[in-house]
Amino acid sequence: MFTTRPELTGTFGMVASTHWLASGVGMRVLEAGGNAFDAAVAAGFVVSVVEPHLCGPGGDAPIIGHRASDGHTFVVCGQGVAPARATVAAYRDLGLDLVPGTGHLAAVVPGAFGAWLDLLARYGTMRLQDVLAPAAAYARDGFPLLPSAARTIETVRDMLATHWPTSAQVWLPGGAVPAGGSRFTNPALAATFERLLAEARAAGADRDAQIEAARRAFYEGFVAEAVDAFVGGTPVVDSSGRAHTGFLTADDLASWRATEEPTTRLRFAGRTVHKTAAWGQGPVLLQQLAVLDALGVDALVPAAAASPDALTELVHTVVEVAKLAFADREAWYGDAADVPLETLLSSAYAAERARLVGPDAADGLRPGSPDGRTPTLPALLRRAARPVDDVAGVGEPTGSTIGLSPGDTCHVDVVDRWGNRVSATPSGGWLQSSPVVPGLGFPLPTRAQMFWLEDGLPDSLVPGRRPRTTLSPALVLDDDGAGFAFGTPGGDQQDQWTVPFLLRHLLGGLDLQAAIDAPSWHSSHVPESFYPRAHVPRGLVAESRLGDAVLAGLAARGHAVQDAGPWSLGRISAAGVRSDGFLVAAANPRGMQGYAVGR
Repeated sequence: MFTTRPELTGTFGMVASTHWLASGVGMRVLEAGGNAFDAAVAAGFVVSVVEPHLCGPGGDAPIIGHRASDGHTFVVCGQGVAPARATVAAYRDLGLDLVPGTGHLAAVVPGAFGAWLDLLARYGTMRLQDVLAPAAAYARDGFPLLPSAARTIETVRDMLATHWPTSAQVWLPGGAVPAGGSRFTNPALAATFERLLAEARAAGADRDAQIEAARRAFYEGFVAEAVDAFVGGTPVVDSSGRAHTGFLTADDLASWRATEEPTTRLRFAGRTVHKTAAWGQGPVLLQQLAVLDALGVDALVPAAAASPDALTELVHTVVEVAKLAFADREAWYGDAADVPLETLLSSAYAAERARLVGPDAADGLRPGSPDGRTPTLPALLRRAARPVDDVAGVGEPTGSTIGLSPGDTCHVDVVDRWGNRVSATPSGGWLQSSPVVPGLGFPLPTRAQMFWLEDGLPDSLVPGRRPRTTLSPALVLDDDGAGFAFGTPGGDQQDQWTVPFLLRHLLGGLDLQAAIDAPSWHSSHVPESFYPRAHVPRGLVAESRLGDAVLAGLAARGHAVQDAGPWSLGRISAAGVRSDGFLVAAANPRGMQGYAVGR
């Protein structure tokens, strides 16, 4: 099997992420004596600076961690909630039937900063200064701007210059689009970080007191005050094509804290796979694995490595299973909803759903009826999801009538010499999705667009509720303590791209790097979670490296095949402990920015 790089192997520590600078900073923290939790926080802060079109300090960050000393595996929820004044009626009064994908009306409480601080306080060993200073230095002294970030800024240049002047001040220095690879600085963000560190130092010598002081400064102090004044006092143009103020206030920030929760888990291939609960889409990966297990995927995977016909069968099966699982996501998942998760993940339900997988591509959304309950879909999906051709673009967030550009997400995985592991998927606060808050240097998250403006659904907009996020960190743990953290950016595709990766690694015998490098695919049949909820009926997006025979075979089965090119789908990284005790890591070569480091 061709690989772009070796799977890294060592004994001291490993960091893999979507940006080489974040991986390097995380490794520096390990070298300085920090543990995996310290390193993940440092790397997470760095990606929020150096990947500004993919995540930001004001974004979201679900995190899954594993403490090796006692086997404690947990979720830190950095997904912020809907504002107290954000009701279905309030949006309807503005003439909206969907929450805009950009601007103030899409803002939820920024959860990333609080989640990183919670992880540091509970499980880390270092001071905030040790893990935040590298990100502050990149913001102050500069970093090489990714070409993809420069392209994003170019795409939204007119929007920023015309409608979002606070963003133009940051992303269009001197009124021009910065060149890819050029040194880029964000002095306002550096000043925000330095002020947070100053608040921490002013709290005295105690580490925990310093972390709490910085948290208060963000959620109850100067950051919250700036957010309140801007969102409530300055109308901004959003993807509706009109200017609106928003609902997010300082009180919303002050009343929120990151929470720690149990993971949701499933046994597959002799291991335990851990995801978040159904306030995120994470369990949809577990549902796919359960149905694939019922279909005998352990025999399909080895055969697919040797035969184009068998590979066609594998891809078809995986896609049809994804369509079923994601239909259940639409009907059942949501924060505070009565999600029948135990049944959805049961072997009996998986066998029932497996019987729906036929030889040809199926149409429509087919959610199941766990425990005999009747599924409920939003009105838009009952009518027919909006075809992709009707909108300006797709992505995370999607394009819009005012020319906004797709965004994406970041990911960080860490394992240390003690076996602690972290998987984190920070996202949101994209430069192209929300205007920069004056004086802070960063935008707000726009994940309220994932709520439905329709009462009585699992993901209906309710004040204080978390949107059903697509962010989906993950861990695989063996009974002997081995296992790995993994994940990818990609919105709705996160829990599709990781399926062939897991199948090839856990059942096909490929190492982490080979499983990441192997050609990937996903279904675009199920409506996206992002405004304006586009989809492609029977859509299947595939890398051309699957081969002409496989793509033709899938089309013959009724899939609407889109050739995405040879190296385009997925940005998976992983880091963990092998069964022989060696530490391992790997990162995605697509896009030429993800790297793993370690020794």
